[in-house]
Amino acid sequence: MTEQATLEAKLAAEQKQADVDHHKPTAGAMVNHVLSNHMVLNVKLHQISWFIKGPNAESYKNVLKETIKENNEWFDKIGEQLLDEAELPSSTMAEYSEYTMLEEHGENKYMDAEEMLNTVVEDLTTDNMFVTRAIKLAEKEDRPFFQQVLVEMLGWNNHQIRIYQALLGKTAAEGLGDDEDDDEDFD
Repeated sequence: MTEQATLEAKLAAEQKQADVDHHKPTAGAMVNHVLSNHMVLNVKLHQISWFIKGPNAESYKNVLKETIKENNEWFDKIGEQLLDEAELPSSTMAEYSEYTMLEEHGENKYMDAEEMLNTVVEDLTTDNMFVTRAIKLAEKEDRPFFQQVLVEMLGWNNHQIRIYQALLGKTAAEGLGDDEDDDEDFD
């Protein structure tokens, strides 16, 4: 078998296992959704910071830059944690696109500042559905360190939601509704 054929065989085996893991969710598969969400979130945060306008634009940009920095740190931390747990983190744009549950749109750059900031809240709320499901799966699979990092990430997501809600003149949970029913989609 040539070296290229060996590499292709390894990737095919990885993709086959990922497909199995995503159809009967494991903590690792769920965390790959989270990882992918945070890759797409990074792109969206950049889009907002580049195109946000209005009297508070510079203040918003400072908050966005800090969120981008911290989000990148979380992206790396989650990727490393997947490796520590003997899982394979997604590592291509195709995988991130396939596993993310966030949507990006070029026309978002034309939104007003409030609409842009609201997309951050919506994306983090969506991500929390996957983080909380991953926490439950890590507990079920008896993976306490995996669970611990995910609990910390949930705390960071919630803090970011509070920050962006405050920028929008809202309390942390105002207007977010009860997303408990959404968890049923994972069973």
